[in-house]
Amino acid sequence: MTCVAAVVYDNVVYMGADSAGVAGTDLTVRADQKVFTNGEFLIGFTSSFRMGQLLRYAFTPPKYYADEKDLYAYMVTDFINAVRTCLKNGGYAQIDKGEEIGGIFLVGVRGRLFQVESDYQVGESAYPYSAVGCGEAYALGALSVTHTIDPEKRIQLALSTAENFSAGVRGPFVVLNTSMVNHV
Repeated sequence: MTCVAAVVYDNVVYMGADSAGVAGTDLTVRADQKVFTNGEFLIGFTSSFRMGQLLRYAFTPPKYYADEKDLYAYMVTDFINAVRTCLKNGGYAQIDKGEEIGGIFLVGVRGRLFQVESDYQVGESAYPYSAVGCGEAYALGALSVTHTIDPEKRIQLALSTAENFSAGVRGPFVVLNTSMVNHV
């Protein structure tokens, strides 16, 4: 289920997501959004609505001090440690063959875009865009050829393309950007 697509443009992260909730062959269009702000962070999730609920309502991102640590180091240490604690406390994190498993989500902050994988590794693409979910490949294809258009329209186009080709992606689409977040 899901497609979350994001673009970094002019030091702003734009991120959008679909509204599909999928269980097997059943699909529900949900009102609760897969993309939201939490403090200065813009987050878009796939994997589980429960994980998204925890990241939105139970997660308190630790304060970032740029003079103490670079942003990537903060993301892979302080931020992820707080995410792991939140997901464990919320009953979402699982242990599979001795490995702790979370979920997949994108994080936009301070003009940068990070992808968190289910093993909690944090990636930052060499490209100024990313996508996750079952519509990921379609969205990435659209994003790779639309670099000359408005970033919000790029996100809409990427999500529409994913909806056209993936049974697990449905509108309406919600698009936010980091200029909308609370800066702390």
